[in-house]
Amino acid sequence: MKDRVIALAGLLQAIEQVQLMANQGQAQTDPLQTCIGSLFVFDAADSESIYGNRHQLKPGLKRLQKQLDGGIERDDSLTRIALNMLHLERQFNRHPDVMAAVHAELENIRADVEHKSLTHPEVLAALGRLYAEKVSPLGPKIMVQGNPVYLAQSQVVAEVRATLLAGLRAAVLWRQMGGTYWDFFLSRGKMAQAVRELQGLI
Repeated sequence: MKDRVIALAGLLQAIEQVQLMANQGQAQTDPLQTCIGSLFVFDAADSESIYGNRHQLKPGLKRLQKQLDGGIERDDSLTRIALNMLHLERQFNRHPDVMAAVHAELENIRADVEHKSLTHPEVLAALGRLYAEKVSPLGPKIMVQGNPVYLAQSQVVAEVRATLLAGLRAAVLWRQMGGTYWDFFLSRGKMAQAVRELQGLI
């Protein structure tokens, strides 16, 4: 369960950054770097290593706890996007040719990252194009609401798409770790307990 919770925390951390971009025009640097960095980790010992360590997933774990608690701090729009991302992952998984093409392009972009930062505008633009050209056409479309002023800016749109690609990475990991939709109905208590345990170790 811990691995599935880490994957969901990665997904929610990415979506929170998308929401910040859409509403405020920019994301938080460290949480965004953690999400984008996960795209270039192809071989990891465990799910936690994909994100560096659990400390770097603190925002995502906090958000997952709020979503599971179901109190006034629960964000229904975030839940909607997350569920759409999980649906998109299923479509992505049904197209091995697209998966191979995305992997190959990430390899190319990773070479560029070595000379720039993970959140360099050119890196995010390349990731955004990859999402728009290879992933988005698979459907369902991920609808992001926010300030029209920011969503009309090509750089913000590219950053949103790049971060959605990181969200898809987390959704793929969740499925690889045995995650199913039944978890949200039958294992909610176990998930909440795993979140608390992971946060307690931060």
